[in-house]
Amino acid sequence: MTAQELRKKYFDFFTAKGHKIIPSAPLIPENDPTVLFTTAGMHPLIPFLLGERHPAGKKLVSVQKCIRTADIEEVGDDTHLTFFEMLGNWSLGDYFKKEAIEWSFEFLTSKKWLGLEKEKLAVSVFAGDKDAPFDEEAYGLWKNLVISEKRIAKLPKKNNWWGPAGETGPCGPDSEMFYWIGQTEAPEIFDPEDSQWVEIWNDVFMQYNKTKEGKYEVLKQQNVDTGMGLERTFAILNNEPSVYETELFKGIVLVIRKLASLEDYESSFDRLYNAGSIVNQEVDNLKERAEKMLSIRIIADHIKAAVFILAEGLEPSNTERGYVLRRLIRRAVRYGKFLGINRSFTFQVAQPIIGIYQDVYPELLKNKDFIEEQLIREEEKFSKTLEQGLKELRVLENQLASITGRQGFDLYQSYGFPKEMIREEARKVSENFDQEFDEALKKHQELSRTASAGMFKAGLADHSEIAIKYHTATHLLQQALRDVLGREVGQKGSNINAERLRFDFSYGQKMTAEQIKKVEDIVNEKINEALPAMLKEMSLAEAKASGAIGLFAEKYGDRVKVYSIGDYSKEICGGPHVQNTKELGHFKIIKEEAVSQGVRRIKAVLE
Repeated sequence: MTAQELRKKYFDFFTAKGHKIIPSAPLIPENDPTVLFTTAGMHPLIPFLLGERHPAGKKLVSVQKCIRTADIEEVGDDTHLTFFEMLGNWSLGDYFKKEAIEWSFEFLTSKKWLGLEKEKLAVSVFAGDKDAPFDEEAYGLWKNLVISEKRIAKLPKKNNWWGPAGETGPCGPDSEMFYWIGQTEAPEIFDPEDSQWVEIWNDVFMQYNKTKEGKYEVLKQQNVDTGMGLERTFAILNNEPSVYETELFKGIVLVIRKLASLEDYESSFDRLYNAGSIVNQEVDNLKERAEKMLSIRIIADHIKAAVFILAEGLEPSNTERGYVLRRLIRRAVRYGKFLGINRSFTFQVAQPIIGIYQDVYPELLKNKDFIEEQLIREEEKFSKTLEQGLKELRVLENQLASITGRQGFDLYQSYGFPKEMIREEARKVSENFDQEFDEALKKHQELSRTASAGMFKAGLADHSEIAIKYHTATHLLQQALRDVLGREVGQKGSNINAERLRFDFSYGQKMTAEQIKKVEDIVNEKINEALPAMLKEMSLAEAKASGAIGLFAEKYGDRVKVYSIGDYSKEICGGPHVQNTKELGHFKIIKEEAVSQGVRRIKAVLE
């Protein structure tokens, strides 16, 4: 089975069950400040999970592009990836647990569909706690599907509970499906800690709403949100031991091996080695081999993720999404240097990635030149940074007997030097180098997570009043920018929190003070005119014909929502918005700055 056949089977199965296909949303979320990237199919659907009516109806199916960096240290094993595709189906207040579970089982095991062996299947359900009871219904449904009770694990909230996306909102128990990939017969009893049981699908049952007081109330609209990892399922269907050995990676891995003059290396870890049965020299050789194969996998993963992010117009930078992109590219370059690749190479790795996905995601081929140009530019910048870092390392060595872990971490943070590179380049490191470095890194990661949580705490995900006001203001701002700067101005991204809105747009030069004031005056003029915000559903073709603009218009389905603010602004948008612009107050631009070449940023507040 090819990856495209798997995608098609999934669509065919769920459209036969009455679902409507919706296209993948962008990786860079539109008007959603709660996440840096789209990490699951449900993120673009939050307003509809909260009760808004979706133009396509109550039963939806999609294949969603996703980026997750929380498990970046796990990347390179057989299952973890930074970029992946999520097959998902949703019920927005339509069917619930019975249909979701029975359809999951049917799609997985029916010979007409995936035909996986029932004997290798295991599941988990929510065990229950003080907030919500044991999910007896899900347990009973799986039991009725001839899943042995020994293969049904009852797990706590940390394993089998989803949400809410913020501090409050929809949430509920989930039921996860696992498949045995071991070489032996599947054990009679399911052990979720055994890595040979691979999670392939998750059915989330949003039946509760978490209140500000921390209580869990039963929702009026109960939803189903499911997700199946395409790459993991694809590897299992083709009897491959790793996602990196499927058609979605083989061509990429081959290019990296050639660049590193490692053509004779196999794609797998050869099941590595049994250290007790071979001599030390063989152990060392196999360890080195495993490290090189791990490096190849990490490069393939990171450049694939970078290519998909670059395809949406984002450039590497030192903040937020741009920083994640920069980190992925530079991490790949560092592993390339470990393999002995000492020239620019990431743009060459991008070429097979574009080839593999260009028919499914045409934005990759469309933006091929931009992708390659940014990869080359970032590698050049990183090379200069590494040179500066080496100079700084030599200065430290002239002052100290050895490099401490704390100093090593400072080099890592400032110049991108990984711990292993510092060990290789330094003449001597302190006895506690590794421990000190790891402690400093852990503290930095905790601070970063805390900062991100604060930065993205408010926003449309929780439909707070101020977020809705700022969201409406961005529509007025974009139209005012087009009026003042020209119709070529287009939205490149936005971010909203409780204190301000941030709007990124395409424009090749710094705005003058007069232009900024004119934009500000136009927005306030429209606010004072008390214009109504009106919603109308129509086909995408009708929306475009009406003059409605929209970020990443290709993401929309056949039916779309168009919000008009009086006769002034018209955009394809999921909403929500205020009813009248008079609710916004006074609009003030507090900063206009460059984000990257050809992209400017405005920060503004409502007073």
